[in-house]
Amino acid sequence: MSNSKSWIKKIFITAVIIMAGTGIAIWYLFTQKFEDINNQKAVYSLNALDLIKEFQKSDSLANKKYAEKIIIVTGIVTEIESADTTVNIKLGDTATGSYAIFAFQHQNLNETKNIKEGDKVSIKGSCSGGAYSEILESEFITFKRCALNR
Repeated sequence: MSNSKSWIKKIFITAVIIMAGTGIAIWYLFTQKFEDINNQKAVYSLNALDLIKEFQKSDSLANKKYAEKIIIVTGIVTEIESADTTVNIKLGDTATGSYAIFAFQHQNLNETKNIKEGDKVSIKGSCSGGAYSEILESEFITFKRCALNR
């Protein structure tokens, strides 16, 4: 009887340690602060249509090259999507429907107020990667932590 209580106690302690470790890891991920994108140096600078064509040619190679890198992309705004705390700006290829989408967070929302469809912009952001959508039959490339490049 004493031996089974010892095992239960060891299992309980192990479970508590694992839960505490998991809780700490989750807390770290959700409270992680990123350096302001304006203070980070871009690894690449290119035109939106060239970026889209590179992903269309081979999104796996383009993802290896650009994913999680700071990139400056210049192009014509094809669409603006506004939500409560974010604004998404799309620079697209109107011939294929493919696009790069840039998510501006609350600290950079003021920069987007005067932007309209058809404007030429230069945006700096962290590339999350791209993929081909079978449903939309187009390539899309997503960016996070974006700001207008000045």
